[in-house]
Amino acid sequence: MDEGMTVAQVARLVGVSARTLRFWAEAGVVEPSGRSGGGYRLFDAEAVARVELVATLRGLGIGLDEVRRVLARNATVAEVASAHARALDAEIRVLRLRRAVLSSVARRDGTVEEMRVVHELARLSARERQRMIDGFVAEIVEGMAADAPARGIAESMRRLPADLPDDPTPEQVDAWVELAGLVGDPAFRARVREMAVAGKGAEELEHGPDHHLVVEHAGKALADGVAPESAAGREALGRIVPEDTPAEVRARILEQLELFADARVERYWQLLGALNGWPPREPAVPAFAWLIEALRAH
Repeated sequence: MDEGMTVAQVARLVGVSARTLRFWAEAGVVEPSGRSGGGYRLFDAEAVARVELVATLRGLGIGLDEVRRVLARNATVAEVASAHARALDAEIRVLRLRRAVLSSVARRDGTVEEMRVVHELARLSARERQRMIDGFVAEIVEGMAADAPARGIAESMRRLPADLPDDPTPEQVDAWVELAGLVGDPAFRARVREMAVAGKGAEELEHGPDHHLVVEHAGKALADGVAPESAAGREALGRIVPEDTPAEVRARILEQLELFADARVERYWQLLGALNGWPPREPAVPAFAWLIEALRAH
């Protein structure tokens, strides 16, 4: 390479088109080391090395402005690569979210309008999502004393992840969309407020029954198809609420169960758990609903 390599030769060596190389030269990104007698651009070893660097950076998607900064030594390759990696991370998150939204809508055979709603909800920033949940919880605890027992439970309902996962599944997108729908429902907000004002949860009833006994015995009766009003139902009920329990206590248990055993509230916790990556829990409300019917019948 005494005089230098031509555009065509360098293009073949580097793996770009001659047209692209000419464009870079005309844009001042790469400069030939000289000209041939016929006026053609020639590139010596140093110029070819610059072309190879430009081709590598462009192949990684780095823009010409950043390439110029590297070549002018206003930025190091490491700095530009780091900035570009961060930009790619953001772009990947957006693409993954779009994929999850599309999969979510496809699984539910959704309409174009549903797709728009799902996408808008899923792409809310972490701050916007938290603000939505905070507004919900603030309404629940309004007027309550700072040390009210229900405040701790309500405050725990605020817990959201800082962001959807980098690669959200359609199920996680579904969970967020369903959660947003729940907290936006006035009837649900009123129901949770009613439970909060009462002050306890289904697992902390004043007179029992033991939560684990309900899940074990009422859950088994439900799974086995035992009717709550049947003799077998009465027998299962006796394992949870003893037969000699005073009538007024049984009435109080029934009253509390009817207040706190709510499938939609349990669903809220399940959705919150799905978003936060908590271990999944089997629904307990169906077992409590069976117990309610058994108490009414006996």
